[in-house]
Amino acid sequence: MRQPSRPLLNATFAAAAGVLTAVAALSVVAGVAIARRADVVSDQPLGAMIDATHAPPLLTLPGDDVTLRYDVVCADPGNDPDNGGSCNAGGTVFLRSGQSGPFRPIPLEVDSAAAEGRLYAPVPPDVASSADGFSYYAVLRNIATGATITLPAGGANAPQRSLPMVDPVTVDLGDHVFGATDTPAARVAGAAWGGGLDEVGLEGGPEVQPVGATAFDVDGSGTVTVLDEVKKRVLRWASSSSSPQAVPLDISGALADMSVGPEGAIYVLESVREGGATPLLRSFDPAGRQKATVHVAERTASEVRVGEDGPVALSYPSGQWMSVVRGGTGLAAHLQAESGTPFQVLPGGAGKVLVCRTGNEARVAVINAQGARRSWRIRSSTPIAEVQLARPLGSRLVVVLRVYTDNRDEFVALVLGGKGVLAQLSLDSADWAETAPLTRFRLVGKSLYQLGSTPAGIFVDRYDLEVS
Repeated sequence: MRQPSRPLLNATFAAAAGVLTAVAALSVVAGVAIARRADVVSDQPLGAMIDATHAPPLLTLPGDDVTLRYDVVCADPGNDPDNGGSCNAGGTVFLRSGQSGPFRPIPLEVDSAAAEGRLYAPVPPDVASSADGFSYYAVLRNIATGATITLPAGGANAPQRSLPMVDPVTVDLGDHVFGATDTPAARVAGAAWGGGLDEVGLEGGPEVQPVGATAFDVDGSGTVTVLDEVKKRVLRWASSSSSPQAVPLDISGALADMSVGPEGAIYVLESVREGGATPLLRSFDPAGRQKATVHVAERTASEVRVGEDGPVALSYPSGQWMSVVRGGTGLAAHLQAESGTPFQVLPGGAGKVLVCRTGNEARVAVINAQGARRSWRIRSSTPIAEVQLARPLGSRLVVVLRVYTDNRDEFVALVLGGKGVLAQLSLDSADWAETAPLTRFRLVGKSLYQLGSTPAGIFVDRYDLEVS
């Protein structure tokens, strides 16, 4: 029987997924950076904080309101920086047409119409309409204490970027019909909750959201790896085996995301911070021997994926993908920040993908040297929460997003081509136990894999995307 969905959780996804993703609750979905870290000038107490949130206009169309907005929160000296409030803040946006050249400063103004703490700067029309898009960064200041934060953290070396969509394909999903879910081609992995060798650990109980098996990945051979963080290990199902191999890992056991590299390296991003430190990325060889432990540059990180040169983390408040380990060596925070980009760079020369959301519309583009020349606008009458996955499949694009109402939710998987939807699937949300927010799906070859859970246990299903 299908388990009831959790509307409050999905409402959080919807809000935080205006967040590009999600994270801290992070629902990245489309472009909003949840800023929960601040750079404090060295002569100020730790409590003299300034935080900000920003939803970058990553993909634009003619007629869009291209205004940069920053919601600012401060904490006075001696206060808990996680319990800040409104403050007297100011700042400057450094902006340029295109993706190179000098920046010009534009003072941020106070939005008197906002409830509190919002700064804004309209992008000049000549910049907003540039054929090459525009790039920018902001420096925000707590006027009372002098604390500053730069967004993105790399500043001029790694600015935020915005690109115009060129002849995008518009897809209108209309009203989603719940309950008509598609049947998977196969169940490729499964385990019950429990303490046995082949069972998965579970935390939580009747009063809290249960947590377990928070991430997974699938390699080119079809081997499925599930992070069993409660038992501090991964479970690995070979494509021809029904029983998993257990590989112990030296991890904290906290909620985490995970990806597996092309040579079998395991990367675990632990989201829970200890002692005010930033999240940890741990890397292991295929046998579970730890290779590196690196703090990510910023206070929050939602995802770890494998890029062209190693693992990259989607970090906030910058809202950018940052290299964390390169050549087997962990990078210092400033080097991570200077590598930041809003594009997810796919390994093996598969290209770059950019995802954002505006209103109840998801915008997705495959980026090449000419910009966002292959792009799609996905509209839905049923509210969209987060975009779980966006990956090229040859000349097509596979997108998975969550749609929801007040009392239920499902995933919609789309195969998109130059004229619209080539194939569409509806998938049960199957999220009885909490996972890392954006780790529910993987695309390997022409197969889409989903990690799900029920009160009985966890599973990984495969859906074959055969499109003529």
